[in-house]
Amino acid sequence: MFRPLRIAAAALALLAAAVSSASAADITFDDTARFLAGMQPSADSPLLPLTREPGWQRHAKFFDGAFAQLEQRQLSKIRDWADVNLAAPRPTMFYMFSGPDFLYANAFYAKASTYVLGALEPVGAVPDLTRLPRGSISAALYNVERSLGSILSFSFFITKQMKVDLHANQVNGTLPILYVFLARSGKTIRNVEMVALDAKGGMHAAGDNPGPNAAHGVRITFAGSDGEARTLYYFSTDLSNAGARNTGFLKFCETLGPGNSLLKSASYLLHSGNFTVVRDWLLANSATIIQDDSGIPLVNYGARQWRFFPFGRYLGPIGEFPGRYQERYAELFTRAQPIDFGVGYRWRKHESNLLLAVKVPGSETPPSGEATSSAEPAPKPPRPKRLRPPESIPPQSGRFYWFR
Repeated sequence: MFRPLRIAAAALALLAAAVSSASAADITFDDTARFLAGMQPSADSPLLPLTREPGWQRHAKFFDGAFAQLEQRQLSKIRDWADVNLAAPRPTMFYMFSGPDFLYANAFYAKASTYVLGALEPVGAVPDLTRLPRGSISAALYNVERSLGSILSFSFFITKQMKVDLHANQVNGTLPILYVFLARSGKTIRNVEMVALDAKGGMHAAGDNPGPNAAHGVRITFAGSDGEARTLYYFSTDLSNAGARNTGFLKFCETLGPGNSLLKSASYLLHSGNFTVVRDWLLANSATIIQDDSGIPLVNYGARQWRFFPFGRYLGPIGEFPGRYQERYAELFTRAQPIDFGVGYRWRKHESNLLLAVKVPGSETPPSGEATSSAEPAPKPPRPKRLRPPESIPPQSGRFYWFR
């Protein structure tokens, strides 16, 4: 008598699995991104019922306000600056030490067709949100808000804080942040693929064996308002000398170059002798470099290879980075043009510095005796304290943070 019941139970289980599978298949990458960004998904999305929850509605209201302020305060002004000052941008842009910061990559290089971001933070995952335990979505959304707190307020991630936030729950890593930034930048996500690079820079799909020291990442295909397909790559990779030599990340990037590069809030890592490989690579493979003073030291640019266009004010590094003051930078910025937005560690308006370095055509090989990035400059002494303005970054519970 129990056999029909067992058959019925099995049939119901199969039906439930099929419904669940179909539901997951109906959730597009773009709907997931819009939901995480506090934006309405499509009318037939299985995520639509979740938008009626008070937690999501609070999240949407918060992001609506935060991104509207950021757009008015910085992003629209950066795009205007780029339109005036970047005459012929290359199709590819490189952003080393980026974290998941597509937001500023897109603001500076809105016309790029390929974006390559590289940093230590893991790619992570975005699960089927409809299958998360009841009540856990609000916590996941709040955690996304926390991980974006510093970049929405100051224009950069606080790396130590982000490491905690990006591992906190099932919605983790850089992928959900990339989703939010793409959606809030008006992009439509068409496809998302997990990929990896082998030691020679060859790309492998998820499930393949790329060999030891693989750089794992994600390839996101998306479209802007013009409908043209664009590609965003994010790779979790070690950009120190040892990491850059042992992985194929820079070899892969070389197949897409030369391109334009962005360096912002880079923790002055490129001032260190432990990051000369990626520093040399950027100088060799960039047609233009936009950076603040935490990027490549001015002494490492070949003066005959590059033309410099300074913008804003150079006030020296903040207190967390002593010994990184550059006399040559200060001299260059005495003739800087003003900018009406803040960026980098000196994030307040009228305190930020931005350098546009443009490579002279035909000067790819450094002239004999010209300074190159392989030479490690002696560190400059800190600027005298009496010349420093008050620090620009609020204290973070009295603890030291590694900034990006």
